[in-house]
Amino acid sequence: MSYQKNVRILILDDNRQMATLFVVILKAFGFPHPVVSATVEEAQDICQDNTFDLILVDQLLKRGSGLEFVRWLRNPNTTPMQFVPIIMISSYSERSRIFDAIGAGVDEFLVKPVKPIDIARRIDAVRFKRRKFVRAENYFGPDRRRFKDKFYNGPFRRADDMVADEADVFEFD
Repeated sequence: MSYQKNVRILILDDNRQMATLFVVILKAFGFPHPVVSATVEEAQDICQDNTFDLILVDQLLKRGSGLEFVRWLRNPNTTPMQFVPIIMISSYSERSRIFDAIGAGVDEFLVKPVKPIDIARRIDAVRFKRRKFVRAENYFGPDRRRFKDKFYNGPFRRADDMVADEADVFEFD
């Protein structure tokens, strides 16, 4: 229970009812003080002065985009929190929107309406089953390949994969 009390969570959602629902669920899980932001700009300002251990982001906002915020977070030139776990939440379940989120660098994706058990599973996934990070020309974030091939025996999945020493990051040229 002490783990949850020390975890700092940011929620970026412009819908006050959804943000309140997330706060209530997270508090029920033992996370005492989630921080809520309604705009990308406000979330960026908050992130300049604070660090977080987990961020929940709505994909589509009235002003701005959750994808824009995720790309900003994953950029090492804009914030030191490029490795923070990010769970994206969306009202849309189309494959293209999910792939857009994965391409922006999210760790997990949830479709509204959400159930507390779904949020708990995604938090467990980013806490206990975190994927290594990959750096490519146009991508930085968790390895998009979620499953391991049981027939694969080597350290790389592509001929041009290179392992970087810092923070288990893969580099692709």
